[in-house]
Amino acid sequence: MRIIKTFQIRVCAAVLCTFLGCRAKADTWDKKTVVTFSDSVEIPGQVLPAGTYVFKLANSISDRHIVQIWNEDETQLLATLLTAPDYRLNPPDKTIFEFDERPGDSPMAIHTWFYPGENMGQQFLYPHH
Repeated sequence: MRIIKTFQIRVCAAVLCTFLGCRAKADTWDKKTVVTFSDSVEIPGQVLPAGTYVFKLANSISDRHIVQIWNEDETQLLATLLTAPDYRLNPPDKTIFEFDERPGDSPMAIHTWFYPGENMGQQFLYPHH
């Protein structure tokens, strides 16, 4: 009986520490990034005109590769996109957006987004034509 009670206390303590640890990192949980593009850029399914946007991960514990794109004041959700994990050997010290060139006068397309200090980034998935 005493072993079971000790086990229950340890499990409760571990769960409590986990929730407190997540709360301490709440500011980086969604990887909120405010970015201003001087030209139009393509994301899967649409083109964003030049302007300021907020990129962040959706509040999902089960899938950390859902990117939401909001307008500057976060009053309008413009896109929710499934992405794939991408990896860098050296974590960047600032936000990095990598682009793919498109033919003709099409805007450049966002290929990947890396948050500062993170090796794992978000690769945007485009349909093959």
